[in-house]
Amino acid sequence: MELKIKDIVDLLQVSEKTVYRWIKEKKIPCYRIHHQYRFNRAEINEWIMSNKIELSSKLLDLSIARRPTNFTDLLRNGGIYTAIPGHTIRDVLHNAIDAIHTPPDIDKEDIIAALLNREELMSTAIGHGIAIPHPRNPMITNIKDASVSICFLKEAVNFGALDGKPVHTLFVLLTYSPRRHLEVLSKISYLCQMVDFRVMLERRATAAEIIDFVQTRELAWQKRENGK
Repeated sequence: MELKIKDIVDLLQVSEKTVYRWIKEKKIPCYRIHHQYRFNRAEINEWIMSNKIELSSKLLDLSIARRPTNFTDLLRNGGIYTAIPGHTIRDVLHNAIDAIHTPPDIDKEDIIAALLNREELMSTAIGHGIAIPHPRNPMITNIKDASVSICFLKEAVNFGALDGKPVHTLFVLLTYSPRRHLEVLSKISYLCQMVDFRVMLERRATAAEIIDFVQTRELAWQKRENGK
């Protein structure tokens, strides 16, 4: 249990009072050890995923490590892929990782196993035909290897989304630290709340269109942050 109350306050930029209220209302996963509250980092990660609408805008405002992650660069590094085949979650994840450029020092089968293990715990589908497969814990250690890949599926696949919609688009995350991971998740979640962005995904927009859209939004986030 590596996280304490103050870590949650720092991570989510909320008050201690808010965190204690969430605990009292059983809205956040936590444990009481020796009369102190402790939080599991992986469980907090999952909790943020399931509470994406309420938390993503707050997480966008975080200045992590004094240098926010450049999401556009991560997307360029990961790439955008089309017509990923498969009729099951296992098939499409396997085929997506086969297509994506991954770090040479990490076996693709290990990545696939980590993604499947995560899906078994809880679906990464966030609704509107979108899923964000990712390992529960970072698998890479070099910042240069971090990436976000967008994979358009050849056929929509049932990921068990709460809204019942089959998934047509995957965002595959490979990040190198828990905090960066949460920041990237929040940005994807925030983008996917935009109707214009979801329409781009549904019509399988070109890589140039998507990167231009993301870069424009990211510049707006940076201006907002600098204007505080």
